[in-house]
Amino acid sequence: MTAPFDLHSYEPRHGHGLPHDPFNAIVGPRPIGWIGSHDGAGHRNLAPYSFFNAFNYVPPIVGFASIGRKDTLRNAEATGEFSWNLVTRDLAERMNTSCAAVPPHVDEFALAGLTPLPSRQIAAPRVAESPVSFECRVTQIVQLTTAAGAEVPTWLVLGEVVQVHIARHLLVNGIYDTAAARPVLRGGGPADYFELAPAARFQMHRPT
Repeated sequence: MTAPFDLHSYEPRHGHGLPHDPFNAIVGPRPIGWIGSHDGAGHRNLAPYSFFNAFNYVPPIVGFASIGRKDTLRNAEATGEFSWNLVTRDLAERMNTSCAAVPPHVDEFALAGLTPLPSRQIAAPRVAESPVSFECRVTQIVQLTTAAGAEVPTWLVLGEVVQVHIARHLLVNGIYDTAAARPVLRGGGPADYFELAPAARFQMHRPT
């Protein structure tokens, strides 16, 4: 059967032949892993990761991928913990500031004008201005490989969520209102982001 579309097809190993790699735009928009961590010696770190998601219900497990051995990865290895903080539209610019390439001793909380908030079960700080945050303990750190088995300089960090914090105004009749938080998600291209707002919502129940 002939494909119903005029397709641009390519093998990633040979390049995409486009002005910008479309992969990130196709797999998106993606939730942002705004990860708080520390090095165990008093230095805080806060960094956004666009390769982030949830992977399990019970226990809840989230994960982010570090492309290269960045400070957050090293901190997770050293301390076995990290926090995740929801990026809302009001926090988008400060999230963007926190992704600046700065030396390990620079505190991105201070750089972005954010307040580090102590966690309950871990030592990694949370973002006080974020209405939702998770406290996580590392369960696995996995270096990615190609289909042929060659190592890729990217590490998947998985963590069990051991404490959840939700601003009460986002709980409507006890149900978390995703759109009310106005979360920001990473799109494709060099600078695309999306805000999830109530107008984008539709409901579809699973077949019985």
